[in-house]
Amino acid sequence: MRHFFRASTSTLALLLGCFLVGTQPSFAQTNLSGYWDARTPNPDGTFRDTYFEIQQSGETLSGTLIRRPNGIPITGTFKEGAIHFVTVPPTPPPPPAGATARPAQRPITFDGTYEDGKLLLQTQGRNGVMKSVAEKVTKEATLPPAPLPLPELKDLPDNGLARTPPMGWNSWNKFAGRVDDAAVRGMADAMVSSGMSKAGYVYINIDDTWELGRDANGNITTNKKFPDMKALADYVHSKGLKIGIYSSPGPKTCAGYEGSFGHEVQDAKTFAAWGIDYLKYDLCSGLDIYKDDAPTLQAIYQKMGQALQETNRPIIYSLCEYGRASVWTGWGTKSGGNLWRTTGDISDRWDSMEKIGFSQIKIAEYAKPGHWNDPDMLEIGNGGMTADEYRTHMSLWSLLAAPLIAGNDLRTMTDETKSILMNSETIAVDQDPEYKPVVSVSSENKVEVLMRPLHDGSVIVGLFNRNDAPTDAQFARSILPANLTGKKTKVRDLWKHEDVKLEGDTFKATVPSHGVVLLKISSR
Repeated sequence: MRHFFRASTSTLALLLGCFLVGTQPSFAQTNLSGYWDARTPNPDGTFRDTYFEIQQSGETLSGTLIRRPNGIPITGTFKEGAIHFVTVPPTPPPPPAGATARPAQRPITFDGTYEDGKLLLQTQGRNGVMKSVAEKVTKEATLPPAPLPLPELKDLPDNGLARTPPMGWNSWNKFAGRVDDAAVRGMADAMVSSGMSKAGYVYINIDDTWELGRDANGNITTNKKFPDMKALADYVHSKGLKIGIYSSPGPKTCAGYEGSFGHEVQDAKTFAAWGIDYLKYDLCSGLDIYKDDAPTLQAIYQKMGQALQETNRPIIYSLCEYGRASVWTGWGTKSGGNLWRTTGDISDRWDSMEKIGFSQIKIAEYAKPGHWNDPDMLEIGNGGMTADEYRTHMSLWSLLAAPLIAGNDLRTMTDETKSILMNSETIAVDQDPEYKPVVSVSSENKVEVLMRPLHDGSVIVGLFNRNDAPTDAQFARSILPANLTGKKTKVRDLWKHEDVKLEGDTFKATVPSHGVVLLKISSR
């Protein structure tokens, strides 16, 4: 028995070993080449689809993350069931004349495993690690829908709104995809309790990620973060404020949620029924379908612009097209826009805000009451810049007559943040009723002197220091309009809230690093 047992044990071990080896996945025979749909769950119960074309040669992977216009190349490996690949973003093309260069995209790293014909992937996102499950699909499933007919071009009438640049708050800079009903109500409460509404801030704007899909009748629906949009709008209105929302002319928004493609009229009616007062319309996947030229973009935005006007509800129309096709030269107004983005996205960094802000001076002449250049939303109070840099931010946007759309958490503002966002003397520059564009007086050694006339005959002069250390700045009395070149002038520092002296023929000041001295000069 003992001998038999030994023999049997050895035999069983051998057989078991053969069995285990035989049942191990044969990854050497697995080829990942083909098209894949990676579905990532969002916290609100929706999913985001990301499409790849993978090409495998041995353990080497290449291919494309499928995005407009030519996709983003990927490179990586597949070894023993483990998959690793990284996107290789191309260098962005030069910006159109007058627009700010778009920042280069960051590489995205995907890691995971191959199991039962699926890729279990994870990547680092803005809000932490994101996990997705990818399955093979046909090439056709990855393609955008065919274009729909666009309207014949015509000039839409002025809707009579936004006679001065809109002022309010938007959810994206602070909350991104985390915005929900409670946060919006909290912002409305804080806009009133902080005094911002008395300072002129009116709009509470919900950005991307509120959408779920469409019901059986094609009506757009909200996800679980926003259980009742009409009730939310009623709440915001009860505070004496107005409410805004977000959509896209493409099938998907920038965050991969339901867009208005093919449902423009239906969505405009829904927004009006909810009580919406402001629409931000973000190009996003519209460029997966339509040409990137001025006539096509005008038609895309005209389609929704006309739909909004036909609701007979006053809804401010914000075009978010990143300055494409020199929107400020006319087609933005013709398509019904009250404001249009002139740049890529801002971020809460000095170099981003500085490059965007100072690049706008050369196109300031194209703005007018009801139709404004929009260099993107304010980052004031989000913590990425110094107080001096935030004062420069507010001063620049006010001189540009840009929309003042705050992007911080209004519920937790410091006194310093409040003093910047609610500086009534600076806001008055932005909201001057007779728009006259800002001009550059001088630009030397990273010191910018800007001037903007106001309706009452006074002028605003801003001395901006783009250097990393305090720097002396000056301007001559001779730059002022004739009515202010005499000796009897009043000079007020709009950040110190005090009168200062302009002695002799030159005003001199030491400006903090990345800071500003903002002066209002008027006759006594």
